[in-house]
Amino acid sequence: MRKKLFSLAISGLFIAAVTISCNKDKPLTSENNEVTTTKEGVQYTVDTLNSKVEWKGYKIFKSESTSHFGTIKFESGDVTVKDGKLESGKFVADMSSLTSVDLKDDAEQLGKLNGHLKSGDFFEVDKFPTASYEITKVTPATEGDYNTLLDGNLTIKGITKPTQFKANVSVKEGGEVSIATEPKDIKREEFGVKFQAPAENGVIKDEVTLQINIKALEKK
Repeated sequence: MRKKLFSLAISGLFIAAVTISCNKDKPLTSENNEVTTTKEGVQYTVDTLNSKVEWKGYKIFKSESTSHFGTIKFESGDVTVKDGKLESGKFVADMSSLTSVDLKDDAEQLGKLNGHLKSGDFFEVDKFPTASYEITKVTPATEGDYNTLLDGNLTIKGITKPTQFKANVSVKEGGEVSIATEPKDIKREEFGVKFQAPAENGVIKDEVTLQINIKALEKK
């Protein structure tokens, strides 16, 4: 009986070794359909007139909280689609276009806020004229309100941090791709934006909400 068990054990080890040897050169597949991005596929160019970043910042006073919200335009960007699905993308935002929407009817206050946000206290636009988001992985989502998870690198003021967005991605017939991410809080201080006003003027929260909206058209 012992000899039989020993023989079975040796046979099992041999089969496992052969299996490993046969499979070691094959690419690993993912259980959750994760895709490592490449530049292979059909190329699309971001329609900068119809794409934007929406932002929202918050200030807390002793008795209330207020917020400012606005937009940032894109300078450039590209998207790759492979087999009808989003494969990769990179989007470059023009930080000089940063503006508040809630103050659009008050030119004086709008100018003050925009100037302050672009100054060295905040985004130092003269030194860092662009920000960017580059997708590093695309994962289909099967639950919730968004059909895709985007992993990528967010760069602001020359500082890059891995950042994940939930998004609705649509690849339409006729050569158009749309990407609309969830509103997501990022910590501005992690990107070197650490300004705080005197306490009596209210506390500026670390969290800034970002939402990316992309429309891209197939290169002809």
